[in-house]
Amino acid sequence: MNKAPLTPMVDLKNQYLKIKPEIDAAIQEVLESTAFINGPAVKRFQQNLEQYLQVKHVIPCANGTDALQIAMMALGLKPGDEVITADFTYVATAEVIGLLGLTPVLVDVNPSTFDINIEALERNITEKTKAIVPVHLFGQCANMDAIMEIAKKYNLYVIEDNAQAIGAEYTFQNGTQKKAGTIGHIGCTSFFPSKNLGCFGDGGAIMTNDDELAQRCRMIASHGQSKQYVHDVLGVNSRLDSIQAAILDVKLKYLDQYIQARQKAAEYYDRKFSNHPEIIIPARNPNSTHVFHQYTLQIKNGKRDALRAFLQEQGIPSMIYYPIPLHLQKAYQSPRYKKGDFPVTEMLCASVLSLPMHTELTEDTLEQITNAVLNFFNN
Repeated sequence: MNKAPLTPMVDLKNQYLKIKPEIDAAIQEVLESTAFINGPAVKRFQQNLEQYLQVKHVIPCANGTDALQIAMMALGLKPGDEVITADFTYVATAEVIGLLGLTPVLVDVNPSTFDINIEALERNITEKTKAIVPVHLFGQCANMDAIMEIAKKYNLYVIEDNAQAIGAEYTFQNGTQKKAGTIGHIGCTSFFPSKNLGCFGDGGAIMTNDDELAQRCRMIASHGQSKQYVHDVLGVNSRLDSIQAAILDVKLKYLDQYIQARQKAAEYYDRKFSNHPEIIIPARNPNSTHVFHQYTLQIKNGKRDALRAFLQEQGIPSMIYYPIPLHLQKAYQSPRYKKGDFPVTEMLCASVLSLPMHTELTEDTLEQITNAVLNFFNN
């Protein structure tokens, strides 16, 4: 019989309780204003996030998937254009490429950092390639020095999928630094509740330093309007509502504190697992900070599923991100891909396991989690 959960994968309740008065007051302010759509709270959050990210434009929208779609529409990508992205990622990254009639070109990832493999990326560029979508998976940046260099060489757009790494900082080889999502031509993020900066519903945003691109994104997100009832381009209806913006604006003040709590928990996990012969701890990209949206181990010798079942019996949740590669998903099957074409991604899908990672993890809880993992291998 399974025990009651020791801790959730993400402890949103206790995180809320710590800042409850501020959150409740922010929600109440919106309720009293009745400015539920595009109210002052949205503008305030937009400006504060621009300042935090040091980016010229933040365009709030309804969710992270919409952010990717709006970005691709704003760049003028047309059906048949090829967009390169990683095979090891959440489905939304490729989903919007397919929805717009574009061609997703999947490439393998690096076995240690899980980011897009640069050699595979360049090898898959054709005359139809128009954009690259690097995924900053689990909380750290992809190799943006190399990606931006390739994009310049082949005249390609770079759309950062930053749904999991908001707040991460990338240091270029020349010493300059930029926040994740502000490096490429355009960046996209999600404010899904479990994200490092999460709202209490759905939400997302687009980031860019390009004035013209920002204006196109704003129009597309609002039915293609340049002003009320004047529709200049084909658009969608994608808004971040005022209540969610008010919640996010409060939580933005704590984002760096939340990141530090996650990093501290990751350091604890690292210490416990780093020398274990059957566990590979998350590698760090030397040019990027890691904000640990997930703490993801690789479990050797085919023991991942047995470990997960054991942890469940102990009341310890875990998750597999992701169990099936994109190229083997029914919706994305293509004659160009077959099982075995992406050996690293297929290996990761069979071996990764994410442990609880959130801002409320105590040392006592971490000790119980790590002891349970180690006990499994000692049995």
